Amino acid sequence: MPTLRISGMDAQSLLRHRTWPSLRLAWLALTLLACNLVIGGAPPAPPTPDLPRVQILSPANNQLVYEGADFDLDIVAQDESLGIARVELWVDGVLVNSASPSEATSVAVFRVMMNWLARGVGLHALEAVAYRPDGTRSDSALLTLEVIARPTPGP
Repeated sequence: MPTLRISGMDAQSLLRHRTWPSLRLAWLALTLLACNLVIGGAPPAPPTPDLPRVQILSPANNQLVYEGADFDLDIVAQDESLGIARVELWVDGVLVNSASPSEATSVAVFRVMMNWLARGVGLHALEAVAYRPDGTRSDSALLTLEVIARPTPGP
């Protein structure tokens, strides 16, 4: 019967010299490399194309607003590839305003003032979203405002 020999040592000598754990590790590494497996997780995802960007410049987040106040939001959207075709303002999940550039179907930088009438005492989530002409949506710019009751005049 043939005897397994590695580096001039038979199997029993390997066990006596305590080289077996390192050989097992080497065998495992060779097996993984031979199978073309990825060690340490999945391969990196391909890069995603840049999305349009939108930002609410004012008002500040968590600002207090009196109920019934006619409120302006300063919003800027940017996209270097196809440009910005439309910006939408959503309040509490409801579309309340939309604007498009007047000078062209899309522009690289679009700044717009959008109006909102503050109604309903409490916290309100405002969201600005920009779109390219092909419909590609930006990530949302989020803002929380708290509408408070107007103080009643004294006697």
